[in-house]
Amino acid sequence: MSRAIAAVQTPGRRLRSEGKKAAILDAAEALFIAEGYERASVDAIAARAQVSKRTVYDHFGEKGTIFLRVLERVNDALVGAVRAAIDQELTPGRDLSEALTAFGQRVVTQTFPSSDYATFRRLTSQRSSIPQLAEAARDRPERMLEERFAVLAANGEIRAADPRVAARHFTALTISLALDAIEDRQDAGAEEPEILAIITDGVDAFLRAYR
Repeated sequence: MSRAIAAVQTPGRRLRSEGKKAAILDAAEALFIAEGYERASVDAIAARAQVSKRTVYDHFGEKGTIFLRVLERVNDALVGAVRAAIDQELTPGRDLSEALTAFGQRVVTQTFPSSDYATFRRLTSQRSSIPQLAEAARDRPERMLEERFAVLAANGEIRAADPRVAARHFTALTISLALDAIEDRQDAGAEEPEILAIITDGVDAFLRAYR
């Protein structure tokens, strides 16, 4: 085969390769959730993805690597959702109380109830022997919020000598408390007005401390 022909075919082969990788990750995610990390086998992943076992190993290697790629993919989706909430709600010139309230409510009522977050929780709640995301990947949403709080501090909108601590305080007073309320009322379900009240009270407490 000439180099010219090979070059023309390369994009097609690359597309097929990416399609197989996505199918493998989709199959692995479903099996890790349904059966758990220990019981899900590479053979079963290959069968569900309709590829050979060798193809699975060629793309990802061992099962632990497949699990990490699945976890990273879900985490990336969540990070993207948090980034969008920061960029679209914590905007320059917007009333800070309104912006922080909108951000907290959006994260709690839209991002965390998403299927991506449910998948992330189910994957990471398995036995401690499962492969774990690197700390840097787990901390990305908090670091993004820290960066935005550093901008708010630099602009004089909040008084925060340590934006990282400020971000943690904000999260503890708003998002964490709202999620606790949701988990405490799993059977009945926490009502959105209740969640908004928690977020609003938390934002008020945060701004009293940081303004």
